[in-house]
Amino acid sequence: MAGRKATVERTTNETDIKLSLNLEGEGRVNVDTGVGFADHMLTLFAFWAGFDLDLTCKGDLEIDSHHTLEDIGLCLGQALSEALGDKKGIVRVASAKVPMDEALAEVVIDISGRPYIVYNDELLPAIIAGDEKDVWREFLKSFAFKAGMNLHVKFEYGQNGHHLLEAAFKAMGIALGQASRIGRKGVSSTKGSLD
Repeated sequence: MAGRKATVERTTNETDIKLSLNLEGEGRVNVDTGVGFADHMLTLFAFWAGFDLDLTCKGDLEIDSHHTLEDIGLCLGQALSEALGDKKGIVRVASAKVPMDEALAEVVIDISGRPYIVYNDELLPAIIAGDEKDVWREFLKSFAFKAGMNLHVKFEYGQNGHHLLEAAFKAMGIALGQASRIGRKGVSSTKGSLD
């Protein structure tokens, strides 16, 4: 399984991103996005997934963090898709619920090849760590669509935006770590392919 790795580079007028992902890692994470809260969320995600993640991003933060988080989502999704390759043997579907103090979040994933996201952020405050909450929907949407996975994120309850997102990112890491692991023979689909 040493080959389940990918490196992605993306340079535009808005961002310059270098990302390496190893699905057979040990949760070693080195992230520098220029957005401290994003570094925290991505570190939690990769650690709980058991992935090794190296990521640097120089974005147009003088505008806001929208382009940075959207493009990181695209790169992370592309890296996940490339690292999974033909997806033979992956468990494919997994879920996790994680509490964080007063907050509880659930994430359900299907690495089906068919991108879709269900994400209701009504419980999140309008501003979290200085950014509007919408940047997290854009990150998750970009990640899910580029990875080709079905991603459902449900905030069950909670008041603190940091706690809610932290619970969700930990849950996403756990669920994706389980869904991407090798645990079956052949392709996890009655139709015989994942696309």
